[in-house]
Formats: sequence, C-alpha cells, structure tokens
Amino acid sequence: MTDQQDRPQLYLVTPPAFDPEDFAPRLARVLDGIEVACLRLALAGNDEDQIARAADALREVSHARDIPLVIERHAVLAERLGLDGVHLPDGARDLRKLRKTLGPDAILGAGCGTSRHDGLSAAEAGADYVSFGPVGETGLGTGARVETELFSWWSEMIEVPVVAEGALTLSLVETLAPITDFFALGTEIWGAEDPLAALKALMAPLG
Repeated sequence: MTDQQDRPQLYLVTPPAFDPEDFAPRLARVLDGIEVACLRLALAGNDEDQIARAADALREVSHARDIPLVIERHAVLAERLGLDGVHLPDGARDLRKLRKTLGPDAILGAGCGTSRHDGLSAAEAGADYVSFGPVGETGLGTGARVETELFSWWSEMIEVPVVAEGALTLSLVETLAPITDFFALGTEIWGAEDPLAALKALMAPLG
C-alpha cells in the first residue's frame, strides 16, 4: 500500500456483516471495475470461524488481483489467515509490538478518529498509514467529525500517508482529493443495488 501524490487511491472496507458466498462475487465485480489499492476486512463480530471463512473468501478474490487484504482489530489472526496486515482502530496502541511480531512487510494502519495527537503518535510508532474520520455527518459515536484543516496540515507536514473515511459524499471527495492520499469507504456503497456504479459516482471528482 503506497502513497501516490497525484491522486488519492481507493481503500475498500467490507460491510460489518456479510455472507462470504454472496459477498465475494459482488466484491470481485467492484475490484474488476475500478482500481483499488487495499481491502479491509472489518467484521463487527468476534466469531473466529466466521472471520476465518470470510478471510478465506476475500483473500482469494483480492490476492488474485494483487490487492492486499488487511484485517481490522484481530491482529492475532492476520498471520494465521495469510493476510497482509492489520488496521488498528485504536491508534498507536500495540503498534510497535505488532511490528516486531508481523515483521517489516506487514501493512499496519492506525485509525485515529479526529485526533491529530493520536495520528502523530501512530506515525511515530511506525504506522504505514493513518486514518482520520468520520469526515462527514453521521449519527454514530459522539457526532464529532474531522476538520478539513487537519488533512491540509497533515499533507504538508507529515510523510506518512493519510486516509479520509467515514460518511464520504461527492462534495467531500472533491474537497479532500488534493489533501488526502486514500479514501476508505464501504458503507457508502454496499447498500446500493450496484455498488460499482455507486462507487464510480462517488469518485467522479477524481477524474
């Protein structure tokens, strides 16, 4: 997962719950229709068998297209399931320890909410990317959202790639495109009848 300054890349996030047999072909169609840099398995539950089945199905689809697959939270399963890394939703916590365990080639990303301080801590701890969100209006959590200024500052001052995610809209994509390295999205498209069409429409400002 590399940073390209010319235009943001796409980072796709799975739904929090899905049937692997139904979801895998839908995912494949999206991956074949638009360029995606990375895929995140973000299941809400803790059922190890369920996670393993989902990981197996998604790994087959993503690796066939040379797209890395990272898992959210369940770091202990990343190596066992043959995944490419871990997304840590709690910022820098456990990041240094995980780097020693998983090695230099693993993708380790940190979700840092709206906190610049947490983002800097994660960057210093060796995160491959730092994610801030939500960038749009959402009824979840505290209702706090990331200010555009944080992305402007980060893109000027910090070399670690930055990811914008959470309640993305067409206007937010247009606004943030010059100052973010990745757009991470999933819930914005998976509910649509045609997720690929929804994704292309949302990413239209990227050209």
